Amino acid sequence: MNLVRLVNQHIRPYAGMVAAVILLQVLAAAASLYLPTLNARIIDHGVMEQDIPFIWRNGAIMLGVAAVQAIAQISAANLGARIAMGLGADLRARIFGRVLSFSTRELNTFGAPSLITRSTNDVQQVQQLVLMSLIMMVSAPITMAGGVFMALREDVQLSWVILMAVLSLAVILGFLIALVIPLFGAQQTRIDTLNRVVREQITGIRVVRAFARERHEAARLDQANTDLRWVGLRIGRIMSLLFPVLFVVMNVSSVAVMWFARTRIDAGHLQIGQLTAFMVYLVQILMSVMMSTMMVFMAPRAMVSSNRIREVLDTDSSVIPPSHGISQLPDPGHVRFEDVTFTYPGAEVPVLHEVSFDLLPGQTTAIIGATGAGKSTLVNLVPRLFDATSGQITIGGVNIREIDPDTLWASVGLVPQRPYLFSGTVASNLRHGDPDATDEQMWEALRIAQAEDFVRDMEGRLEAPISQGGTNVSGGQRQRLSIARALIKKPAIYVFDDSFSALDVATDARLRASLEPVTRDASVLIVGQRVSTIRHADQILVLDDGRIVGRGTHEELLDGCPTYQEIVDSQLSAEEAAA
Repeated sequence: MNLVRLVNQHIRPYAGMVAAVILLQVLAAAASLYLPTLNARIIDHGVMEQDIPFIWRNGAIMLGVAAVQAIAQISAANLGARIAMGLGADLRARIFGRVLSFSTRELNTFGAPSLITRSTNDVQQVQQLVLMSLIMMVSAPITMAGGVFMALREDVQLSWVILMAVLSLAVILGFLIALVIPLFGAQQTRIDTLNRVVREQITGIRVVRAFARERHEAARLDQANTDLRWVGLRIGRIMSLLFPVLFVVMNVSSVAVMWFARTRIDAGHLQIGQLTAFMVYLVQILMSVMMSTMMVFMAPRAMVSSNRIREVLDTDSSVIPPSHGISQLPDPGHVRFEDVTFTYPGAEVPVLHEVSFDLLPGQTTAIIGATGAGKSTLVNLVPRLFDATSGQITIGGVNIREIDPDTLWASVGLVPQRPYLFSGTVASNLRHGDPDATDEQMWEALRIAQAEDFVRDMEGRLEAPISQGGTNVSGGQRQRLSIARALIKKPAIYVFDDSFSALDVATDARLRASLEPVTRDASVLIVGQRVSTIRHADQILVLDDGRIVGRGTHEELLDGCPTYQEIVDSQLSAEEAAA
């Protein structure tokens, strides 16, 4: 069972603490079972016989036993909480580490909202079950079995009341459990849906406002919220029956005990203290059944959550790192695509068809083509965010599948199509490229990326705050900060995936001029939509439906590539194209 396997794998470091919790729970249960017997002695021998010293002695013993019980329970709860919290932290760390190893394919399969739910809410459900198990599942069986034994010591002939009470409670609670189990899976799925809708609305708030879709999005959120609410209400209504059922059975059983015990008391076969102890044991037994039932209620939801967690932990990345990766590359700037074909999972047609070209140090290669031609897919193959379906990509003559991932990523400075900044400061974002970068190095990178002026105008300059995703700066500023982050890394291969699209023509030109001396010894791959951005590249590749239909300089393609000519004609005048 996934739940048991998951817990066993991650609770082993806490084996000593678990043993201590079990011992403390046994001690607490033994103390709770001994207290009613002491109370019966005080009533039957102390109160009834007016033996004050006997009452004081046994009262002191009761206080001592109660203190032991309280200390044991508090200590067990404290240790149980530490174990459960540690288990939760370990699970979240494992899930996060696994997600970091995923390629873009696995990330798209699960989806960000579901991964967030699995690493938070699902872990919390397993964590809560472990905590309640450590607190209840040890003491409940001991209390139940011990309560039955101790109750029979007081009076055997009333044992049938216990049997009927336990059976009645078990049947009713079993019926409630059967009703609630299917609802837990639906609840987790609807939490995923709510997370997805909220995340979409927060991320796309500008689009929502631009198209006046606030009411539509509010209706979507209301629907997702309502679906989750109704599932929660159905679960809550069923769960709300637990305590009423318990109290009904408990009170009916107590009345039955007193009703049938009256004749035994009259006959002198049962004393008042024994009857009191018997009723306390009956309550303890029923409470133990109730606690066990609550655990059974929690288990199905935790099982659903554990299955979802295991799906993440058992999913291997489609980009498999080599067992003994190469960490030294003879020529880290030389990239070669050899008949590379790539097909997305489930797609019938490849996105890239037998693409072959070379990136050489000191050379700028540009890729241009219509939307959907496969440009971004191609550049994502260089840092191995995907693996090619067929063909191979080499760096310095070594297949990238054989290169140590850290070495590969250290060789590539990627500026993605959608630049992303992390919450923090300008400096903390730039230091993603080089954790040891000095202020002078950061200012130099900002100057080259044409970001120095606006950073100096920000309050705090390098320590100016950046919100999650960089939403407190403009799109062009995000692009320039992302470019500066890549420059600080000083890689052998620069990959700019349409990284100049938010810049005006003048800033674009200044940035490209500043980049030339810095990237002179590196290989540069630029994906562009504007001809003005890529026209001065040493080599331009024209992509159409995943195939290279043109290769050469700007002038060569103007003379011999109809697809390139159409792109140029749609953007530049005849004089600009010839310039």
